[in-house]
Amino acid sequence: MKLRAEIKSQAKVNFSKQYGVSLGALVLYFLITAAASGLSCGIGAFLLMPPLVVGYSFFCIKVYRGETGDIGEMFSKGFNDYGRSLGGVLWMELFIFLWSLLFLIPGIIKAIAYFMTPYLLADCPNVRPTEALKLSMRMTQGYKGEIFVMALSYIGWMLLNVLTANILYIFFVGPYMNTSFAGLYLELKQNALEKGTVTPAELGLA
Repeated sequence: MKLRAEIKSQAKVNFSKQYGVSLGALVLYFLITAAASGLSCGIGAFLLMPPLVVGYSFFCIKVYRGETGDIGEMFSKGFNDYGRSLGGVLWMELFIFLWSLLFLIPGIIKAIAYFMTPYLLADCPNVRPTEALKLSMRMTQGYKGEIFVMALSYIGWMLLNVLTANILYIFFVGPYMNTSFAGLYLELKQNALEKGTVTPAELGLA
């Protein structure tokens, strides 16, 4: 499994090679999120955001791999199997919310445990929504600290972003960070396969 610095380096190089389309994908993501949040008191976001999250996760996976990012494919990937994308992301958010009702820390731990769910839904089309959550929990077992540190490594950038009213996030930090997390997903998936934590058949690869 690659080190965190190696994952971030590959993410930075590959998103930079496709800077224009990476920027366009994130801007569209933000615009649709903003528009959907204003529809019917947020019902629009409830219905539109899950497949968009899955589609954007797929886009970031392709960019990290060095494959050509396609904004049209980002939408088709999330919305073609709408019910599966909607169900998987909503189950994830519901469980994180319920754990957060206990205390903040359990909510953070569960958010980390489920972080691979949208990527699994995007990358493994035969995995059912509820199975994506279970697989994410297994694949992140023992690596929650690594995921948390990856997030912490962007704290400095996020603080600078506050000073720019999200401009820095849109033009650099967002694509860089999201591609890095897609890379972390791919590395953890490969690690889980090599260790036998999951089987190719469970990911629909057999």
